[in-house]
Amino acid sequence: MSELDGAGIEPVVAPDHIAIIMDGNNRWAKKKHLPSIAGHTAGASAVRRVVEASAKAGVKVLTLFAFSSENWKRPKLEVDGLMALFMRSLKKELKRLNQHKIRLRVVGDLSGFSQGLQKQIRSVEDATKENDQMTLVIAANYGGRWDIAQAAKKIAERVATGELSADDVDETLLGEYVQLSDLPPPDLLIRTSGEERISNFLLWQTAYSECVFLPVLWPDFDQQHFDEAIQTYQNRQRRYGGR
Repeated sequence: MSELDGAGIEPVVAPDHIAIIMDGNNRWAKKKHLPSIAGHTAGASAVRRVVEASAKAGVKVLTLFAFSSENWKRPKLEVDGLMALFMRSLKKELKRLNQHKIRLRVVGDLSGFSQGLQKQIRSVEDATKENDQMTLVIAANYGGRWDIAQAAKKIAERVATGELSADDVDETLLGEYVQLSDLPPPDLLIRTSGEERISNFLLWQTAYSECVFLPVLWPDFDQQHFDEAIQTYQNRQRRYGGR
């Protein structure tokens, strides 16, 4: 845990790992009578704000749900715009990530993306791999059910080859095969826009995360909302199933 002495609340202890479901871009754009891509562009600015706030607070891992495996069902024009925005953001933010010593990781089924986007992702991951101030995880073409299924498939393959027996398969083993297995599980899960569900995000990893649901639309998320979520987290008692 790390001390946070920013403009909002002090003294508090920032969680080691914060995960955020960034919801509300489309509603923000609709309220302003703008196309959906304008909401996503404004949402990208909110990403920059929360990354800076998290790094300043001493958060070790920040995981952002950028594109779910269900988002392919959205209109093609919107999806194409999101892919282009993702590509531009990767290119644009590399210098800033290195300046702040932030490591980038992208998790999900990346095979669903274009070869050009996959190459850009690998390039930025490689260029930031030595950074140790904070790890920024982008979940893209990610789903919690997919994550557990791909972990089970990898274990089943090892059982089939005789490397493992069925008796070897337990909670600990499965946990080694899900995404982010080498990182601490999220302490705090934030969702914006007022919706109160986790929408197939990090189903395994958030088993004991504290959840904070905020009514603010993602493009409007700022330092005050960040501080509010952390303060709510600090007022919780984490029992992990105990008393």
